[in-house]
Amino acid sequence: QFHWRNNGFEDFDGFLSTLSSRKRKNIRKEREQAQRFGGEIEVLTGDAIQPAHWDAFWQFYQDTGARKWGTPYLTRQFFDIAQQNLRDDIVLVLAKRDGAWVAGALNFIGAQALYGRYWGCTEHHPFLHFELCYYQAIDIAIAWKLAAVEAGAQGEHKLARGYLPRPTWSLHWIREEGFMRAVADYLSQERAAVDQEIDILTEYGPFKRAEIEEQQ
Repeated sequence: QFHWRNNGFEDFDGFLSTLSSRKRKNIRKEREQAQRFGGEIEVLTGDAIQPAHWDAFWQFYQDTGARKWGTPYLTRQFFDIAQQNLRDDIVLVLAKRDGAWVAGALNFIGAQALYGRYWGCTEHHPFLHFELCYYQAIDIAIAWKLAAVEAGAQGEHKLARGYLPRPTWSLHWIREEGFMRAVADYLSQERAAVDQEIDILTEYGPFKRAEIEEQQ
């Protein structure tokens, strides 16, 4: 997965100061362009989240599923349950233009991290995806003194935005011993390949050379 780490930053500029000059300029340019989409961005959590926000986000979620040639697995009822039981553990970052919600990102709040999980839109605006999903999440983590933002798997484009590859783990029980040995053999080889890929991708990250070891 790709995670951003909060090294005690006071603000977003503090984070930018750890990046190479070119990457720092690119991020500033992306944020400026994203915020010129012609509307406003709202960060909502707890009782500030209303059922109408989930109506909008449901459309975003459906749009993302359609564009990725997949079948969205969450139901509309899930978001009603989230409104009832989880809204204090959720941050919605929504973009509104001409009185209508046009894009949004859904994050879950953990004890030490913000977990970015879903994004969608009904209008395309340059770099708005990066702003809502990655840069606003960093702003939130800094303001709330969270240690990390975990942006999930896939998407090497996250590298340039300060999200570096991290190993993740899962636990499984396999009853059939022969199959278990085959899986274990494969995983021992895969771990070495994943470690190598993490090292390579980290070298392509946006941080200054002196900052790379601190990020690892």
